[in-house]
Amino acid sequence: MAALKPVQDESSPVGFDFPSPPDVLPKWAVAEGREWAGLDDFSILVKAEEHTGKRLEVTYSPLSPGVWGFHVVKGDRGGIFVNAALSHQWRRFVLFHELYHFLAHRGGVSLWSRTATPLSSFESQADFFAWAVLLEEGARWNDATP
Repeated sequence: MAALKPVQDESSPVGFDFPSPPDVLPKWAVAEGREWAGLDDFSILVKAEEHTGKRLEVTYSPLSPGVWGFHVVKGDRGGIFVNAALSHQWRRFVLFHELYHFLAHRGGVSLWSRTATPLSSFESQADFFAWAVLLEEGARWNDATP
């Protein structure tokens, strides 16, 4: 896969620390990410709804400085909120990071209070998934013929 290089985007708000992709992605992330790479927002919503049975909405709006995004689930509805001040690349990263939580971490508050798994592990999984999607998209873009 092609490397996605983090760049300090002057149009993005101050206070964002843009991470570098990991040296190695877990095989599960690469396999799962491949399924989502290249999808437009509508196709992502349809696929997420098919996977979860929940209706999902994605909103790009101004959020507090330093807040990349978050997701909320209530009943059969979910929402992903992405900071519109981020560049396109980082908005997409946040979308897939939060999407992974929506797809894989469905236990909600009760799960967080009962699990012995550290929260950082759930965040790392979501980051791996987001990187896998973006790196696959980069590889597809680089492989495209003009």
